[in-house]
Amino acid sequence: MTTVLIADDQPLQRFGFRMLLESQDDLTVLGEAANGTEAIRMTAELHPDVILMDIRMPGLDGIEATRRIVATGDRTRVLILTTFDLDEYAYAGLRAGASGFLVKDAQPEELLSGIRSVATGDAVVAPSLTRRLLDAYARHLPTGDGTVDVPPDDARLSALTEREREILTVIGKGWTNTEIAARLHLAESTVKTHVGRILAKTGSRDRIQAVILAYDTKLVKPS
Repeated sequence: MTTVLIADDQPLQRFGFRMLLESQDDLTVLGEAANGTEAIRMTAELHPDVILMDIRMPGLDGIEATRRIVATGDRTRVLILTTFDLDEYAYAGLRAGASGFLVKDAQPEELLSGIRSVATGDAVVAPSLTRRLLDAYARHLPTGDGTVDVPPDDARLSALTEREREILTVIGKGWTNTEIAARLHLAESTVKTHVGRILAKTGSRDRIQAVILAYDTKLVKPS
């Protein structure tokens, strides 16, 4: 059973999410939070597997709430819900430690699949947002205007094999495991093994954090 906490300041939105989740045999809603402060408190009390986190809420917003929850080391993973007109905020969730992003108008099946994926340690980004989020994140990275670039022998990469570094690079470009397997002529199970080793060796929480690493270390550069 996967446990979920819903954090959204709109009662009707929370009700809709609860109705959808409780229609599933393997999902249960532990509670509802109307703002970021409540989400933090309820996470500490209930330890849900996944939080559905809205970005814009009164008081403490979803990004800061995510940052504080992740900083506690709690096993709870955060799935941020956003809208197209909030793309400019979504990249901050990458830094905050969110494990996924979905748009609020996603199909019910997409939301359910996203929750299940995040709960098992995978990362989820709506296909329509993937490139836009990565580009938005990249635009906020230091550029060559006097700042210091991360050296190619960055310690976070030193333990990676040549193949693992190659796979980290294409993860940073937004490739899925299926795409990596097809383009690099590998079995998908082999790709999954490589990805797991990359996350472990670099200390990345999940695939999205690996994307951040790829950009931070200049393996991937803004297009």
